[in-house]
Amino acid sequence: MISQNIWQGRLDGEELLFHRIFQRVKEETHYDTISTNDYVLHGFAVDEGVRRNKGRLGAKDAPDVIRKNMSNFPVILPDFSLLDFGNLTCEDGDLETTQNNLAKNVSKVLLKGGKSIVLGGGHEVTYAHYLGIRTAFPEQKIGIINIDAHFDNRQPENGVGASSGTGFWQIAQEGEINSLHIGIQRNSNTLKLFDTAHQLGMKYILADELFFENLPSIYQRINDLLETVDFAYVTVCMDVFNASIAPGVSASAYNGIFADPTFMHFYRHILKSEKIVALDVAEVNPSLDIQERTARLAACLVNEWFMV
Repeated sequence: MISQNIWQGRLDGEELLFHRIFQRVKEETHYDTISTNDYVLHGFAVDEGVRRNKGRLGAKDAPDVIRKNMSNFPVILPDFSLLDFGNLTCEDGDLETTQNNLAKNVSKVLLKGGKSIVLGGGHEVTYAHYLGIRTAFPEQKIGIINIDAHFDNRQPENGVGASSGTGFWQIAQEGEINSLHIGIQRNSNTLKLFDTAHQLGMKYILADELFFENLPSIYQRINDLLETVDFAYVTVCMDVFNASIAPGVSASAYNGIFADPTFMHFYRHILKSEKIVALDVAEVNPSLDIQERTARLAACLVNEWFMV
């Protein structure tokens, strides 16, 4: 369930031209209510994968904080509809069951023609979200755009299991992986992780390559992926951003990227693709945040999808 009074904002009027997101959200429990092109939201209030990955805990508290920061954005498109199905939790440490539960819910959303949004939680949400898309479209080619400083392609440790750092290794075990990783940091990935990325066919763009003059090349590499898949999924790990604008993450980055014009150009370019059916933001940790900067940025990134 969603905490009380999360969806609130400035009420300028009830006419459509005045509407903000909080006025258009419907809290739901029945998937039969989903219509084509509805945005459908789940909170993944889980950081068991972060714990297993030896990170700093707190991401499980993020979904409601991100919701609060989404509430007051103006509605841009007249037919905008957002259905909120509440939060999934993992109180007993059984991450695998929680991931499967999210996957089942996401599959229901997509089969009804909805667009899936998940608010993390740790980046263990990636495997669950992908599994939901794969369940809905088992015969289709699915592309993933991962905006992240890390590859998250570690092999699960014996006795530990899946974690926030194993998502793309797990995805690769399902079959051919079609992914583009944007913002990868050389100082955040061992040579083994780079080698694994090459072995699995994970394409990537280094953080050092994200500058304005290089936008044509970035666009081309994004297009190269999107043109070869049937559906695509975007996942944003908030630790890709500089610690000054995203301090509330498990692994903060002194040299992370900024949400500057270069980033916004290629990010909006991605979201304009009609092949995008799912989006999530992960690794917001409210206990480490400052003035809710990270949660606010995550909310803004989700809101960009509502405006294309």
